[in-house]
Amino acid sequence: MLLEHEIQQQKFKSPAQKLAVNIIYTNNWLSYFYESMFKNTGLTPQQYNVLRILRGQYPNACNLKLIRERMLDRMSDASRIVDKLKQKELIERRESETDRRNLSIHITERGLTLLKSLDHIDENVKKLFKNLSEDEQILLNDLLDRLRG
Repeated sequence: MLLEHEIQQQKFKSPAQKLAVNIIYTNNWLSYFYESMFKNTGLTPQQYNVLRILRGQYPNACNLKLIRERMLDRMSDASRIVDKLKQKELIERRESETDRRNLSIHITERGLTLLKSLDHIDENVKKLFKNLSEDEQILLNDLLDRLRG
């Protein structure tokens, strides 16, 4: 559906303004989709992101710095997310004996099992982009990468 119809605005000052509004609108549309996927899981999209980072490192440990660098939402508080995941017994957090600031973070078997049960989310994401061919998806990825410079 055209952006103009979605937000009921017929004119934009420039193509650049329309692009910015379109990206913001699309980001919110995608965020709403993800939040609906996690509605009954007990996880937030940010917690899911951290669990996926940890699964990608498994069986090796991560530290907070690595998690922060790889998070999709850089404004999230990684320490708080790790604390919540620990409370849910989805991760283990161990402090270094020599430096309390240095944490070793591992995903638990429970965390791995939960992620496996949520693998269907990736299939649902594919359905979101059904209106774009694979070549168009590749092109859009390239354009977004170029936009961020």
